[in-house]
Amino acid sequence: MRRHRLLSWLPDLDRQVWILAVGRLLSQTGTGFTLFYAPIFFVNQVGLSATSVGIALGSAQISGMVGRLLGGSFSDSPDWGRRRTLLLSALVSASASFVLAFTGNFAMLVAGNLLMGLGSGLYWPATEAVVADLTEGKTRNEAYAVTRLGDNIGLQLGIIMGGVVISTTGSYRSLFIIDALSFLVFFGVIYAAIAETYKPQTTSQSEGSENSPNGWRVALGDRTLLIYIVVNILFTFYMSQIHSTIPLYLKNFVPRDFSAGNISALFAGYTAISILLLLPVARLLNPFSRPHALIVSAILWGMGFLVVALTGMLKTGTLVWAISGLGILAIATVSYTPAAATLVADLAPDSLRGIYLSLNAQCWAIGYLIGPPLGGWALDQTPQIVYNFWLGLAASVGVAIAILQFLHRRITRRQHS
Repeated sequence: MRRHRLLSWLPDLDRQVWILAVGRLLSQTGTGFTLFYAPIFFVNQVGLSATSVGIALGSAQISGMVGRLLGGSFSDSPDWGRRRTLLLSALVSASASFVLAFTGNFAMLVAGNLLMGLGSGLYWPATEAVVADLTEGKTRNEAYAVTRLGDNIGLQLGIIMGGVVISTTGSYRSLFIIDALSFLVFFGVIYAAIAETYKPQTTSQSEGSENSPNGWRVALGDRTLLIYIVVNILFTFYMSQIHSTIPLYLKNFVPRDFSAGNISALFAGYTAISILLLLPVARLLNPFSRPHALIVSAILWGMGFLVVALTGMLKTGTLVWAISGLGILAIATVSYTPAAATLVADLAPDSLRGIYLSLNAQCWAIGYLIGPPLGGWALDQTPQIVYNFWLGLAASVGVAIAILQFLHRRITRRQHS
């Protein structure tokens, strides 16, 4: 049966991919409720210092790394699989939100963030593996774009709705309760509508036994994957600069006096572009190999960082430069995220997708561990060093392009061997 003409532009994906995307939208809506408001609440309402709140929030990255390792192993285990790992992730994340809702001291804040990092770490390898299991070929890239679209829309809705709740009720703790409930709803969606997609293979069929540490040995011995990991850490480092460094840069180093409202409006525009162009850009880049699609992304990152530098260096037209810079970076982001996940899913043996995608997720943890401190250090220097920081990031895409060209040749040889 042909789909309705109005829906014909949507990719033809397995029903479970769409259900997962809706579940992720609901879950990320809850996350958006707390994303921007947690630091304000714990400093201004609970009375903790900004330093202690920063340390507690950063602790989630540490437990997140552990969670990603467990998530990869659990996802590729016949005893757990993707579905049970997702259910466990939802329960751990909901527990974290309830802990944060009743936090009154530093120890509870750390405990809540450690749980949240663990839940997030368990989540990413499993959810990406489900998408890979249900797709193949060119549809896989669009499927990742659809699920990322659910993430982005949910996050934006949560940020807006969280602001409404705070402005009308002033109750910050209710945001964490809503976040916990969103994870429980996500649990219900997975439990009721997502079947187990993991299919165990015999040792002769797979490159590593899912019942032993051989899976990690195979993944860590895959030189093609390791080459990709190097360049992917660079991409996630770029991503970290958008939310951690650019807002303060616009506030302190741009001739125009950007207010908090101006900066919020700019980032709302960035998010809107990300939502509107995610699926069209993924479809536009589908004819390219995944490394070549990432080269397009790298070029856009370089252009975006160059424009960000010019926003501070030039004395006129700063608003236009700022809008242009964030717009280019939004397109760079949406050209990166589906292609990166698809590349790893294509490299992975069917029985080791969880482990391979776990290593892909670790790149995000490493990039976000390095990026904000280095960006913060740059912003503590002279304006000239700050501008050179952005110019240096723009120049660094040359390294990314060289690695991706080499990766493309290696993957081509691998496919024909």
